[in-house]
Amino acid sequence: MKDNNCIFCKIANGEIPSRTIEENDSLRVVLDVGPATKGHALILPKNHSKNLYDLSEETATEVIRMAKKVALKMKEKLNCDGVNLVQNNEEAAGQTVFHFHMHVIPRFENDGQVIGWKPGQPSAEELDAICDLLK
Repeated sequence: MKDNNCIFCKIANGEIPSRTIEENDSLRVVLDVGPATKGHALILPKNHSKNLYDLSEETATEVIRMAKKVALKMKEKLNCDGVNLVQNNEEAAGQTVFHFHMHVIPRFENDGQVIGWKPGQPSAEELDAICDLLK
């Protein structure tokens, strides 16, 4: 199902022009217009899901398969040294467009990008408690 007010629905369904690098019946992969690095792409489902929580299992599987296909193409064609897959859910996690999408970001030695976090230092007891909670 499409959301008529969603810009990513419009891009994914070809209503807004994009630089499409891959497409199938349920996904469109486009170059990001504000890329982190050369070749940065977005995987957009054609059906609207706000985020990972709303995404069907079938589409989630298709997204990962597409991410692998695009990453391999980037490695071959762009000669990148690595690839980041980034997917944010909810505003607190950095989601700014509320249509599920996955970033595929080719990485190059010394590209100047920093995609990461400051590692915490939990105690063994804290890790055990969280592990028990999430089981």
